[in-house]
Amino acid sequence: MASTTPSNLLSVPTLRKPSLISPPSRLCFASPPSHVIRRGSTIVALAMDAKPTVLVAEKLGEAGLDLLRGFANVDCSYNLSPEELCTKISLCDAIIVRSGTKVSREVFESSSGRLKVVGRAGVGIDNVDLAAATEHGCLVVNAPTANTIAAAEHGIALLAAMARNIAQADASTKAGKWQRSKFVGVSLVGKTLAVMGFGKVGSEVARRAKGLGMHVIAHDPYAPADRARAIGVEIVSFDEALSSADFISLHMPLTPATSKILNDEAFAKMKKGVRIVNVARGGVIDEDALVRALDAGVVAQAALDVFTQEPPAKDSKLVQHEHVTVTPHLGASTMEAQEGVAIEIVEAVAGALKGELAATAVNAPMVPAEVLSELAPFVSLSEKLGRLAVQLVAGGSGVKTVKVTYASARAPDDLDTRLLRAMITKGLIEPISSAFVNLVNADYTAKQRGLRISEERILLDGSPECPLEFIQVQIANVESKFPSALSESGEIKVEGRVKDGIPHLTKVGSFEVDVSLEGSLILCRQVDQPGMIGTVGSILGEENVNVSFMSVGRIAPRKQAVMAIGVDDKPTMGALKKIGEIPAIEEFVFLKL
Repeated sequence: MASTTPSNLLSVPTLRKPSLISPPSRLCFASPPSHVIRRGSTIVALAMDAKPTVLVAEKLGEAGLDLLRGFANVDCSYNLSPEELCTKISLCDAIIVRSGTKVSREVFESSSGRLKVVGRAGVGIDNVDLAAATEHGCLVVNAPTANTIAAAEHGIALLAAMARNIAQADASTKAGKWQRSKFVGVSLVGKTLAVMGFGKVGSEVARRAKGLGMHVIAHDPYAPADRARAIGVEIVSFDEALSSADFISLHMPLTPATSKILNDEAFAKMKKGVRIVNVARGGVIDEDALVRALDAGVVAQAALDVFTQEPPAKDSKLVQHEHVTVTPHLGASTMEAQEGVAIEIVEAVAGALKGELAATAVNAPMVPAEVLSELAPFVSLSEKLGRLAVQLVAGGSGVKTVKVTYASARAPDDLDTRLLRAMITKGLIEPISSAFVNLVNADYTAKQRGLRISEERILLDGSPECPLEFIQVQIANVESKFPSALSESGEIKVEGRVKDGIPHLTKVGSFEVDVSLEGSLILCRQVDQPGMIGTVGSILGEENVNVSFMSVGRIAPRKQAVMAIGVDDKPTMGALKKIGEIPAIEEFVFLKL
């Protein structure tokens, strides 16, 4: 099924003498599935600078709420049932949750395409259906740094409290008892702590444990060994960590690979009398297996801040166990962390709603802020090259094969092109369909439409200071409404560079041009002769259309040339017709950027 060209594209794809204005051309990808999100009035409203609506589904620090109210309509609705959330979400552009609200596939489907950002005020995102978010083009961002220290401190607090029986001794003393001999603890100094998960929180726990005189080892399949060594920590295998540790502190995310990773088999590998702290996710421990290990004396004590089900059942054997210290998910619960998390997540959500690239995106390319800044002009160039290329495809042609070439002096490992590929995909798909494409769902949407995008890199000599010299986009096996855009091998080919921070079109087909990719563009193939620039410029001037740039690329003097004209406004149909009637112009096309 073909997708009709949107109304914002000029319905004059090409004029060739002596043809008159033709109706809109139609281009097609494979038919999208019924669940692909379409643009609706909500997206249009946002494009017209209407305030977005953000649902805050769990309590958020006042500093964050104040910041949020500055740019959005804020709906603070707590303790919503799944049905209530699904009903309310269709009126919201973003939602901010903590760990207690499940953002399920049903929530995304109920949003009818309006929901664009899910903000998780914290680190873990196991309560958000990432696959559904990605399919629906919804960006998921978290706040991974603000509560790092608070979580690490809570881990150390539980470690010390467990070792010295603080909670049990407190309860006993308050009950009127004085049981000094019953609550003899163990020392931390000289003991081996295994940190399972050496990310932000895990590494901070390791630093503090080293300060307490503990020997610290860590297991993390993704942690760089040199970073661990820098703070005196050795990275070891999973089994070695279990068998060597006197204390185990868990700091891993909950994923299919880590779900119930501490089970009967794992407990059997541990030292008898090991002590376990968990301030990560409850689901990483098989809680029934932990009770069995506690009863058998394999695990001497456990200190838990998180549980598989929160809150846990009142009669939970694990919670009620005399050798278990529990807290109600307090890892991030300091005044400083709560305010910090609120501000961090609001800034991430606000930036995402404004179309900015998010450094804390969970289901989009994870790119450091400095790289985002460096690639920003090339991101714009990539989308515009995609838009140009697809608008050059003749009506009825199916776009299936695209090749992107990056020319750079940088080694492949030093150039992350995922953002650029996503934006090229956005540029290719949006002008010829009603799909809404963003960094999150670009690859998914391309796959659903049968669009195959391959990438090639050209390694140049020279300084790697600039990330890219040029980007080239080619569409194969299609006809072009502007044949001069075809390369010698028959593909539509456009090429661009960034000059002084501004995207420029530098090649169309085999013709060299140089025009800023701002506003819109008129491409003309003409006989190279004097007065052509003046003639076309006069026609546009009479229609009060401002010309921003003009460039001519030619094969040789007095032969064929391509003139690229950047315009601020869309010319009238009459003006385009006059340009087409100039005797020396053989064909032309208007392209909306």
